[in-house]
Amino acid sequence: MTDGLFDLGEPAAPTPDPEVQAAGSPLAARMRPRTLDEVVGQQQLLKPGAPLRRLLEGGSAASVLLYGPPGTGKTTLARLMARAGGDRRFVALSALSAGVKELRAVIEDARRRRDYDGGSTVLFIDEVHRFSKTQQDALLGAVEDRVVLLVAATTENPSFSVVSPLLSRSLVLQLQSLTEDEVREVLRRAVADERGLGGAVTLSPDGEAALVRLAAGDARRSLTALEAAADGVLADGTGIVDLAAVERAVTEVAVRYDRAGDQHYDVISAFIKSIRGSDPDAALHYLARMIVAGEDARFIARRLMVHASEDIGLADPTALQAATAAAQVVQLVGMPEARIALAQATIHLATAPKSNAVITAIDAAMADVRKGAVGSVPAHLRDGHYAGAEKLGNAVGYRYPHTDPGGVVGQQYPPDDLVGTDYYAPTTHGAERVLHDRLPKLRRVVRDHNP
Repeated sequence: MTDGLFDLGEPAAPTPDPEVQAAGSPLAARMRPRTLDEVVGQQQLLKPGAPLRRLLEGGSAASVLLYGPPGTGKTTLARLMARAGGDRRFVALSALSAGVKELRAVIEDARRRRDYDGGSTVLFIDEVHRFSKTQQDALLGAVEDRVVLLVAATTENPSFSVVSPLLSRSLVLQLQSLTEDEVREVLRRAVADERGLGGAVTLSPDGEAALVRLAAGDARRSLTALEAAADGVLADGTGIVDLAAVERAVTEVAVRYDRAGDQHYDVISAFIKSIRGSDPDAALHYLARMIVAGEDARFIARRLMVHASEDIGLADPTALQAATAAAQVVQLVGMPEARIALAQATIHLATAPKSNAVITAIDAAMADVRKGAVGSVPAHLRDGHYAGAEKLGNAVGYRYPHTDPGGVVGQQYPPDDLVGTDYYAPTTHGAERVLHDRLPKLRRVVRDHNP
């Protein structure tokens, strides 16, 4: 008996390819593109001669920041970039879990590999905007010396979330949300491909339309929803993913919104600009996005109050009252009921006549003050309620307007250097039209005096 001494035994198992997904993996993982030809979308970056295409074809080696919404292919492109060079190794870190220690270990290993056999390392960092300044700074030397080829992905504007030295050492490429046709292509491929559902289900037109709408340009979201709906129809034996199946599987689409990121500023900016532009329907859309995403209702109410004065002002004096009342409802009642008051105030402000005369007036006055146009308070306007004030000339000669039948008297109110200066210029919009006609008359009476 040799007890297997001379047996060849079973061949050693090959090292698993991380891109070969097991059958039980999520549909989105199984359908991840393996070649450049399988990539859907981002054609503006993948056309011949474009920087990203050159990187993916191995024609250049530069660190890149891939900036764009979720589900647009950032991770896929990073993996394809690693495959573009035959000697490139792919290492992935998540900014959610990796610290400086893990980062330095990867960099040191990449340096040893480069020095030993000239091999290069593609370091993919997902959600790089979550790295602290210290963690981002730890990358600088390795990126500068090309110890690693950095591919960093972020859903946030790199100008706000990535340190300037790292930005200057990287090529920033902005990815766009997939179009409806591109999402449709992703879904149809997943239904037919053996890596996906392999034709086990049929996708009806209304089911496809629902999935495209729910995806909102996010390929991964579309595949996740498709998989959930497919599981349901396979279990009940129908095999048809229609609108009802999608609605049963997906109760509510996740809103792309990050209260700490640039989406927060983009959506609130669009909200205010829609109100300013007198489009209540668009304003309600952005309000709904903020509410569904869990934005702080107090923040929304504060913005409404500011807008009521900034963009409406005295063209509709009730606008500020409406916004303030909505803020009180938020404070006293809370969500979700306060959404109604916020919507009411939004519609009120969006449909109100607009005027920026109030903010223009105060900003002009403050600009003069900052330039030194302050001057002395006229003596007759100074406080005269203390002993000795009269001897100083304070309040002497002051004319009390209520003694005049018209309630307005000629009298100097501004400092000498500002006599005749106009700050407030009412428009003819809404209620401000009355002030537009009245103010010139008031100014003539008030300024008609002989000191």
